[in-house]
Amino acid sequence: MKGEPFAPPAAKKRILAILASGSVAFSKHAEEELEKDGMNMVDASNILRGGVVEPGELERGSYRYRVRTPRMCVVVAFRSETELRVVTAWRIKP
Repeated sequence: MKGEPFAPPAAKKRILAILASGSVAFSKHAEEELEKDGMNMVDASNILRGGVVEPGELERGSYRYRVRTPRMCVVVAFRSETELRVVTAWRIKP
């Protein structure tokens, strides 16, 4: 997407704007990983709202951003100004 990679604060602002009035899609892999770790789409949304965004990493032609809480992590990619895709997720093991 134009302007990437975004600095973590800019990525967080974009994530919050998309959660408020955009579209969040989940890859099949993300759905499977959420289920495997006993998580759901509400957990993923809460992580996106409250988590810390790490710097973007270029992977397979797009930037991906890890969003972490102390217990869980989701990885997202921006598709447009108003759409993001959750690529994968996992529970952080103690």
